[in-house]
Amino acid sequence: MNEFFGHPRGLAVCFLTEMWERFSYYGMRALLTLYLVKHFLFSDHASYEIFGAYTTLVYLGPVVGGYIADKYLGSRKAVTLGAILLVLGHFGMAFEGADAIERIAADGARIIERDPVYLQIFYFSLALICVGVAFLKPNISTIVGALYEEGDPRRDSGFTIFYMGINLGAAIAAIVCGYLGETFGWKYGFGLAGIGMLIGLTVFLRGQKHLMGRTEPPDTAALKARTKIGLSLEWTIYLCAIASVGLTWTLVQSYALVGLLLGGTGVVVVLLILFVSFFRCAPVERDRMLVASTLIAFSVLFWSLFEQAGSSLNLFADRAVNRVVMGYEIKASIFQSLNSIFIITLAPLFAVLWVALAKRKREPSTPTKFALALFQVGLGFLALAFGAGLAGADGKVAVIWLVLAYFLHTTGELCLSPVGLSMITKLSIKRLVGFMMGVWFLSSAAAQYIGSIIAKQMSVSGENGAAVDSATALATYGSVFQSIGWLGIAVGVVALIASPLLRRGMHGVH
Repeated sequence: MNEFFGHPRGLAVCFLTEMWERFSYYGMRALLTLYLVKHFLFSDHASYEIFGAYTTLVYLGPVVGGYIADKYLGSRKAVTLGAILLVLGHFGMAFEGADAIERIAADGARIIERDPVYLQIFYFSLALICVGVAFLKPNISTIVGALYEEGDPRRDSGFTIFYMGINLGAAIAAIVCGYLGETFGWKYGFGLAGIGMLIGLTVFLRGQKHLMGRTEPPDTAALKARTKIGLSLEWTIYLCAIASVGLTWTLVQSYALVGLLLGGTGVVVVLLILFVSFFRCAPVERDRMLVASTLIAFSVLFWSLFEQAGSSLNLFADRAVNRVVMGYEIKASIFQSLNSIFIITLAPLFAVLWVALAKRKREPSTPTKFALALFQVGLGFLALAFGAGLAGADGKVAVIWLVLAYFLHTTGELCLSPVGLSMITKLSIKRLVGFMMGVWFLSSAAAQYIGSIIAKQMSVSGENGAAVDSATALATYGSVFQSIGWLGIAVGVVALIASPLLRRGMHGVH
């Protein structure tokens, strides 16, 4: 059998590899902030910083990993390297050690004792995952594209099937890994994530024959050539990848340094875009580049609010939501599956909606879709703020408000995400398409970091990981939810008002 639902057999290999990679990533993500607060007894503030540094590096890495694969390794070798590092990283997370202990000193000061060995194993595991994602994430998508000849009408539906695998893996992971980790022990949830990634690696290694040889290194001879250190270029790259794990190990423990690195890079990128737009582009090219940059800026705010799911919303669900449904208490981490479940359910409906509106010439423009996305992510947080105001005597918010928030965040995502990267490639001048795609990934990293700054405004626990009294905690959550909800809507209004101007600046690009 040489086809997979009418597509190249290699699509099944990529589908399963990415499904299991996302299973491992989202399984671990569902538990991470809870693990930091409950196992290591970090404060909310410190937990959000660790989470923010980690996710920023996860989204920053693919810019480098994609470049190395395109220029030297080829996608197949890069994905294999990334998958091996991910297996090691996820299994490393399962080595949790003893729970941190709180002690009271003679002077009354509270001291948290954490096992330094297992804490460093934890940080090193995060570093392995960051570098693994850098090599796997951008290149597995490249392989999917390489399976189709240019102009093949099956290409778009192939990517749709591929992305369904991403959400399927994410949905299952949050439920299964989350339940195991919170019920039986963190190591079981993290260990299952590692097993999932090991299955993904096995599938990819066994299925390479179906990739049709289109993902090999661009210059095999150059890859075998000796470098100054006596190793082939290929093994030199592998050595550098291992060294980068060491660097990332340091960075993931230094939130401020990650912010400095991201901020410095961001300033250089913005100045470069402005210089190229005004001094190296024709007027039409300049307008399109500026529109692309504006849309990227809107997306940064959207994702910084949306990505509260893994940090502040996870702890909010654990502490301030009545999670008992029909007599059964749902684990907080399981709510992380809602976004993916809603994506799987709603994506086909949105696809039909856009087609129907397009036939009637009523489909919203891309800038308008970005505005709608911002409205909806803002409304999601206002729903949470409203729910917090209706909390019961026990200080718990009804679970329906959390479900509604995730629903609105997902409908917002479906307005922005499918058109985002595609529109950036269409608006960018040809000689800078690769650079602007890198900027898109950089903006995702920026969103993660800004998201952690927002999350820190909702810190409601001290060093022992226990929340302050429920009334104070709920007031803090409600106040910040309201503020960021109105922020999302306000920027959405700006985007909507600016959409006619942005549409003109696109000069016919759809």
